[in-house]
Amino acid sequence: MVNFTSNTYQMKREIINFSNKISRNLSKPEKKFTADITYGMLASGSCLLTDVADQLHEPSKKINVVDRLSRHLEKGTPAAAEASYLKLLKKWIPSEPVIHIDDSDIVKPDGYHFEALGIVRDGSESTSAKSVYKKGYHVTEACALTAGNHPVSIFSKIHSSSEKDYKSVNAITFQAMEQGAALFGRATFAMDRGMMTIRCS
Repeated sequence: MVNFTSNTYQMKREIINFSNKISRNLSKPEKKFTADITYGMLASGSCLLTDVADQLHEPSKKINVVDRLSRHLEKGTPAAAEASYLKLLKKWIPSEPVIHIDDSDIVKPDGYHFEALGIVRDGSESTSAKSVYKKGYHVTEACALTAGNHPVSIFSKIHSSSEKDYKSVNAITFQAMEQGAALFGRATFAMDRGMMTIRCS
């Protein structure tokens, strides 16, 4: 039991240290939120805010903790936090990395009140002979491998054709590639349809 408690505190300390590195330029409330949401999701193994709130053990009522987390999430990721995160990742990833880009989908067939819910091709049910379309969102993810072969995300975006001023899935994919090229200068991008090397002067 002693070892278990010691490991738990060590894990929490490492999570808080990581959180502090990416939130150092944020306000005090934003720093607290970054630490709370990072620790809460990892400790609970869930992204449900009620599960996250359970792990924080705050004296406030759970509904108040969930409301606080929700308000911060609605603001999106602060630019300063994203910049600090990418700067930190660059130290872990070798120069001229292979960046894996995945265009996928999240299907919400029973959803009715989700914001900007669009129509996507359900990759899990579609085949080469037929395409199955359901309500949901597109997901574009770009990952690179650290020196220890651990995948880390350098770009992640959920998007929908129902959003205002939405262009296309390809436009979001190009954003991911542009971010990778800007971050590393030279990188090889691996996708379902092949590979390409981009060098940014």
